[in-house]
Order: sequence, then C-alpha cells, then structure tokens
Amino acid sequence: MSFDENCRDCPRLAGFLDEVRVELPAYYSKPVPPFGDPSAELLIVGLAPGKHGANRTGRPFTGDFAGILLYETLHEYGFSNQNGSDNPLDGLKLINCRITNAVKCLPPQNKPDTAEIRQCNRFLAEEIKRSTPKVILALGSIAHQAVLMAHGLKIRDYRFGHHAVHDLPGVNDLRNGIRLYDSYHCSRYNTQTRRLTPAMFKAVMADIRRVLAVG
Repeated sequence: MSFDENCRDCPRLAGFLDEVRVELPAYYSKPVPPFGDPSAELLIVGLAPGKHGANRTGRPFTGDFAGILLYETLHEYGFSNQNGSDNPLDGLKLINCRITNAVKCLPPQNKPDTAEIRQCNRFLAEEIKRSTPKVILALGSIAHQAVLMAHGLKIRDYRFGHHAVHDLPGVNDLRNGIRLYDSYHCSRYNTQTRRLTPAMFKAVMADIRRVLAVG
C-alpha cells in the first residue's frame, strides 16, 4: 500500500498526533513521507519521527539531533548535496539515497508498540518493492526488524548488530537482491554515550559506498 498522509489506522498514534497538533499547531504532525530519490540504490530506514524533528518539519531526520550525524555522513560520502538539514526549504537534496521510517507517525515517548510497527509495515514493504534498492541501511533494531518483516523473514535468522551485514534470501550479488546493513541509531543518547561514534557510523557508510561503487 502506498504512503497515506491521512492514515489513522493506529488509534493510539492518531490520538497522540491530535494532541500534539493542538499543543503545537505550527508543527507538521501527520504521517511523515519518505524523502529522497524514489529509485535510489540506498534506502535508509529509521525508527519514527521525532517530536521536534520530522514531526515538526515533515521530513525524516530534519531539524533534530539525530539528523546531525546522519546528514554530515551522507554528505561526506556523496549521498547529499549539503551536510545539514534544518528545515524542508533548506535546499537539501539526496543523491542516490532515500530515507524513510519503520513507523511513519510520532509515537508517545518515541516508542511504537509491536502492533503499530506491524500495521505500518505495509507502507515500508511497498516502498522497498517500488524503489528496488540495492542496499538498505537499518538504523537501530526496530528498523532492522521492520525490514525483515517487510520481506516476510524471521527475525531470529538475521541478528541485529552494529555493522552487521545480511544478504537476504536468494541474494548472491547486488544484481539479484538487497543487502541489509545495520547500525546503531544516530540518536542523541547513542552519540552522547559514545555507543555510536562518528567513526563507527562512517565505517558503515564507507562500506556501503564501496559496495555500491562496484555493484
């Protein structure tokens, strides 16, 4: 199913967005669409919109702390035309890259429940089907699980780990399928506690850049 900015299929999320819309009327506060090249070879999957980031701006990772490391690294490795993203009018363009989230709506406390992840997964499955990326980068374990769910795969067969790489069934090389890379999420908590350092994240992106260059 194609993305629907009017989707209200998850009652808890729809109700929470109604509350946020009243609290912060200038915010976007709707399901956030994917951003970037529709036919990109690289698809990045995050968790969900941040309250004062994508939920405010309407563009994934735009205007919040998690976007700082992400967009700096994308620019360094040639996947964007500039190294930051403050608002949807800042002129940012992605190059051979597309960004989306496992859950399109802002969840309370940034924690979607399992039913909401499953309900929203049809949108991610359709995005993957339509864009046919060669590489998917999952930011965090929930994004990793959502990608597997979109492919009908069992989570226990593909364990999440930072810089883990998974060739999905039937994939012998990039001409025949998708390669899934994992990274810890570039959240404020992960970067400030050094669970994810810039060097760690750039190492993953460097591998993706090399793979796409020879693919």
